[in-house]
Amino acid sequence: MSNQVPEDGSMLPLMEEFYTIQGEGYHTGKAAYFIRLGGCDVGCHWCDVKESWDAALHPLTSVEQIVENAQAHPAKTVVITGGEPLLYNLTYLTQKLKEAGIQIFLETSGAYPLSGYWDWICLSPKKFKAPRQDVMSAAGELKVIVFNKSDFQWAEDHAKFVGANCKLYLQPEWSKAAEMTPLIIDYVKDHPKWEISLQTHKYLNIP
Repeated sequence: MSNQVPEDGSMLPLMEEFYTIQGEGYHTGKAAYFIRLGGCDVGCHWCDVKESWDAALHPLTSVEQIVENAQAHPAKTVVITGGEPLLYNLTYLTQKLKEAGIQIFLETSGAYPLSGYWDWICLSPKKFKAPRQDVMSAAGELKVIVFNKSDFQWAEDHAKFVGANCKLYLQPEWSKAAEMTPLIIDYVKDHPKWEISLQTHKYLNIP
């Protein structure tokens, strides 16, 4: 990696940042400022931001600048996503966002050690790199992307390891939504501990 990320997390590879409506999961419909960090080695073939995988493509940006940008918007809610944000030490970033009075939500595959201070953790585990128990225990939400029928059993396997109060979501992978959504509807009717998450931002045609 040409741009070495400092271990203290004072600078991070910022791929993009934008103000939008959270489209999926527990916080669907809420205005939020998204901070997308570059860098991921989980490698999902259906990833819709493959350009995030190579951290070296994205400029190292100071935490102070990221926080200043986030503060410019009415909603005091930030979603930190990627790539895989837990590749980096997020303690400094989340501390500074907290000092600015901002709520912080994390979206992660859970494959790396948990760092930072979070109001909500959305764990979306991937088959290519197993989630760690420290992240599974801390998750407020388990969101499993359903790409084919075998993903239902895979979702159940992971539901055993999250906390008793963790919200459970099944979300159709966008390119397979027409095929998988009817199966998810039937599954949730039969297994009501699960709920359906849809990528509503795609229906709304917003980022």
